[in-house]
Amino acid sequence: MESEQKKLLYEQVIKQLQELFLKTGDPIAHMATTAAVLYHNFDHYFWCGFYRLIDGELTVGPYQGSPACQVLKKDTGVCWAGIKGGKTVIVADVHRFPGHIACDSRSASEIVVPVRNRKGEIAAVLDVDSDKKDQFDETDASALEKISKIIF
Repeated sequence: MESEQKKLLYEQVIKQLQELFLKTGDPIAHMATTAAVLYHNFDHYFWCGFYRLIDGELTVGPYQGSPACQVLKKDTGVCWAGIKGGKTVIVADVHRFPGHIACDSRSASEIVVPVRNRKGEIAAVLDVDSDKKDQFDETDASALEKISKIIF
């Protein structure tokens, strides 16, 4: 998908999510809706969902795709890198990322975006995988960061 086309699709998705989120203030409902809408709108998405930070562990939340790891090993992998760094992480080839956690061996590239609660604390990450290398860029990062800000 061309960058401009992808940008326009993200804009439509963000507008759709904003309208859907007016119906409830529940962040879990927002996560479930976000995962479904993103997964079904972007062909380069292989897995899309959330890992919630609960009692110091990253536990799987709402998602779309193949079965996920239930709890991610502490301080390991791309999701924890997003938590520890407090910012979006784009990985062109997950097999070259030190400590990558392979919940599904078909995953090849990944983007992780921290999701902050109303207090500004990281409460979850939005995690998107592709089964092809080098599928995520700044267009994805910018749009997913906007989406992460409306979850809570």
